[in-house]
Amino acid sequence: MTALISFFIYLALVFVLAGIANHAGKNKSFLSEYFLGSRNIGVWAFALTYAATAASGGSFMGFPSLIYTHGWSLAWWICGYMVVPLVALGLLAKRINQVSRIAGAITIPELLRRRFESNAVGNLATIMVVFFMFFFLMAQFKAGAQIMATLLEGVPIYQSAAFGVERLVEGIPWIGSAEGDYLLCLIVFAVSVIIYTTYGGFRAVVWTDVMQGLVMAVGVVIMLVLALTQVGGLGNATKQLSEMTPPEFMNVVVTREKAEDEVTRVPRGSWLTNEEGDALRLKSAIEIAAGESASEPVEALRLTTPAEIEKVKAANLFVSDIVATISGEVETYAYGAGKPGVYTSTPGPSRDNPSGFITVLLAFSFFAFWNFSGAGQPSYMVRQMAFKDTLTLRRSMVMVAFYFAIIYFPLVIIFTCARVLLPGMEIYPDRVMPEMAAVLTNNAGMPWLAGLLVAAPFAAVMSSVDSFLLLVSSGVVRDIYQESINPNANDKQIKKLTYGVTVVVGMLGVVAVMHPPQFLQHLIVFASAGLGACFLMPMVFALYWRKATASGVVAGMLAGGLTVLALYLVGFLKTGKFGEYLLLGFHPFIWSVLVSTILIYVISLKGTPPAEKVQERFFGGA
Repeated sequence: MTALISFFIYLALVFVLAGIANHAGKNKSFLSEYFLGSRNIGVWAFALTYAATAASGGSFMGFPSLIYTHGWSLAWWICGYMVVPLVALGLLAKRINQVSRIAGAITIPELLRRRFESNAVGNLATIMVVFFMFFFLMAQFKAGAQIMATLLEGVPIYQSAAFGVERLVEGIPWIGSAEGDYLLCLIVFAVSVIIYTTYGGFRAVVWTDVMQGLVMAVGVVIMLVLALTQVGGLGNATKQLSEMTPPEFMNVVVTREKAEDEVTRVPRGSWLTNEEGDALRLKSAIEIAAGESASEPVEALRLTTPAEIEKVKAANLFVSDIVATISGEVETYAYGAGKPGVYTSTPGPSRDNPSGFITVLLAFSFFAFWNFSGAGQPSYMVRQMAFKDTLTLRRSMVMVAFYFAIIYFPLVIIFTCARVLLPGMEIYPDRVMPEMAAVLTNNAGMPWLAGLLVAAPFAAVMSSVDSFLLLVSSGVVRDIYQESINPNANDKQIKKLTYGVTVVVGMLGVVAVMHPPQFLQHLIVFASAGLGACFLMPMVFALYWRKATASGVVAGMLAGGLTVLALYLVGFLKTGKFGEYLLLGFHPFIWSVLVSTILIYVISLKGTPPAEKVQERFFGGA
């Protein structure tokens, strides 16, 4: 309960900042203030809002789940992120800021529309932003819901409400299979973020990002110290990690010794054993009906490492008077099954890929992916339009690079330690971050601190959701309504529509993520790849090549996005799961950039160059 109180104090501060930001923005142009903070963002605000937006729910929920699942190989996967600020900000930021001021643009689609004097470019850019950004929103909503569900897990009123929600939606298409606690927290989280984003606008997002960025950094440092202390140092953690083997998955039927007159509920994540003495963990909550002695089959995990099994037994975690019986086939990892040392070496264990989690070519792809797809993200570009001067940019690049270094490498260490402290989290890996926060603080005798540590991933999620909501709503309001439907709309009309669109987009995201994929990081990577594919090279050509044409940029934008979609579709058809197809071992983003670059250059070269007045406006005299 103390953790819950400290967490809600943090949440209250967020709403206070949103209120102050709303007041500060009065008597200013609504569009410029609401979407860009009047282009007057200083060093600390710019650096931390950029960093907090980049360090999303993927960084604090999806990324830790992958570290836990695949071990030290994640260092290869994420290492490129350390230089993202230098590449992403150094490549485009100064020029985007200049061109957006020349064009008077508030959004990225508007900047491209003005640069090429083409509605086709602007409209296509808006469609691409809305489409791919929606997947980002889905991932963040899932992360926020899971954080709240973990924090509230021991609260009786919440548990009763969650069971009530689960019974209420049972049998309903799409959402009927979701767990009640997840649905309840998803709605609460979404309503909270939508309200403060809608009310406060860009300045509220920036101010809360500053606070959230500091919370994230402090939270990671505290978790690192607690984790290393409790596992006996990194050397001891690595030694235990090297002895681990991946778990196995199967369905189990849960039985009680005799039929009871009351319903027996077994919570999600409960540890059970069978006649063989295995350590089995349930993926979802189950009920054994009154008068019955057995449940329906439910998915479970079985530990295979002797030390982990003994840890569960020693902690007396098994539910008493309940026995599990394995039903059907046992699924083992495609790579790493029964192999000690697989968590401390590349390519890392993989449940699906016989080649392991990450190959050399894929590691190279992700080094390029994080840097250059990051440079092509409209959510980052919008911030690059808002800083006030070049000095702010230079100092911010250094600050963000340092910030990422103290966030990402410690996360790798913390969640390799989590494998030692929290066995069996593969059953719902995206919850490992808040679970780890709770365990570390309870072990340290400071349960109240859990609320502040959980605020770190929650801050990451909120700082991304608010940014993405504004990006999508600005695309709809500014680039569709004001450009194509009602060019003479006044501030009052725009304000009402903006608030309405923000709420509607947020609620659509909630509905979409009521049936989420297993790993939210898959959504993050897909959305990043799609947006980077659509915008990286078109923006590079738009900013630096005066002879780039609208037709070339349209072709490059379409080809980049469709290449990513096509290779993800092939991946789905081959595996039956949401994921990319690695053509010749490279990530789809690499191929999309290659295709986009060739098409933009060739079509622009063969087409009619932009009018001289356009070239002079954005590039000066020849």
